[in-house]
Amino acid sequence: MLGEMTERDRAILAMETAWPRHSGAKEEVIRAQLGMSAARYYQLLGRLIDSDVALEYDPMLIGRLRRIRDARALQRSTRTPGFVG
Repeated sequence: MLGEMTERDRAILAMETAWPRHSGAKEEVIRAQLGMSAARYYQLLGRLIDSDVALEYDPMLIGRLRRIRDARALQRSTRTPGFVG
């Protein structure tokens, strides 16, 4: 992602900064406050996490989000295929 952070980008990062973890109503707040679906929100957030501009804007948040994403990816890749439990 090249260029400057947009208002929408900053709003998405502000939502991630302020939102308490593990709350079920986040999707409703995303739609009400940002006017987009949760799927679109997470798509844009994924792009922001990989953005150097976003990293420069909020290095602590982007670093935390990258660590969470990477840990989840590692966890998915190390699951035993066919294991239920």
